[in-house]
Amino acid sequence: MRRHPANPILTREDIPDLGGSVRDVSSVFNPGAICLDGITYLLLRVQTRGRETAWMLAESEDGEHFTVRPKLLEIEGLSDLPVPVHHAYDARLTRLGGVVYAVFAVDSDRGCHLAIARTADLERYEIVGFDTSEEKRNGVLFPCRWDDAAWRLERPNHSAADGSDFSGDTIVLARSQDLVTWERVAPVAQGRWHYFDERIGPGPPPFRVAEGWLCIYHGIATHAAGGDLYQAGALLLDADDPSVVLGRSRENVLEPRAMYEHVGQVPNVVFPSGVVVEGHAPHEIAAPDARVRIYYGAADTCIGLATTTPAELLAACRD
Repeated sequence: MRRHPANPILTREDIPDLGGSVRDVSSVFNPGAICLDGITYLLLRVQTRGRETAWMLAESEDGEHFTVRPKLLEIEGLSDLPVPVHHAYDARLTRLGGVVYAVFAVDSDRGCHLAIARTADLERYEIVGFDTSEEKRNGVLFPCRWDDAAWRLERPNHSAADGSDFSGDTIVLARSQDLVTWERVAPVAQGRWHYFDERIGPGPPPFRVAEGWLCIYHGIATHAAGGDLYQAGALLLDADDPSVVLGRSRENVLEPRAMYEHVGQVPNVVFPSGVVVEGHAPHEIAAPDARVRIYYGAADTCIGLATTTPAELLAACRD
């Protein structure tokens, strides 16, 4: 992947002061991304100085230079969930059946769970499903249905025996008929100990190529006292059965190298969370030379943009 020369494309200085806690914010990172009618939108995770989480929307005609709308987004039904909610964050955006959905993590007194909300205008979100079957993070919807079901990739996120947070090491395929009740189908990929992706989780939603589904994921190399290193890898999944891995990058396709990726709230992080394939809807087969834009959080502090092509990602998956 190639970094955009204007990186980071969004920083805390780009977030309008809205008064109250949303002024002079600490960071903006891990955006969801979608392109509608030629306009690219980023659903932003904004963090205040009190470490509260707010959602805001940025838009761009070229997908590279963004303007942030000066208002907070609404999440209807969040206060009605059956658990006390502290944070809703890291939303991924997918258009499914003509409706835009956000899949996001919810931190509560009972752990981390996945919620799904739909939106008609990208500013107001209505929760349609909240999955409490087990602790999970990093949920991403496939952009089409098959076998009368919706499908998603997710990452179980169990707590360690001492009660501390434990980052998962498996990507799982799940299915649902109503976007509310989810059934685990099969494990897709696991972390590879001693290498760049010891712990893993889905990144942006998968997109179609002639060979199957391309999926960018994040891989964590654990370095004990040296801190974790977050990178990006690529998976090629079977078109009809995405639990079957046809290819996987031996090496990362993006790693922290720039100063804004090394220095921040969480050092040494590139965290891919949004994708736009130019000239193609995610459910359409992308041309090998299509320009793929990957939006990622850098050091949990700002947002970067990297570009690649399906052909380059497929080459990495075949290595």
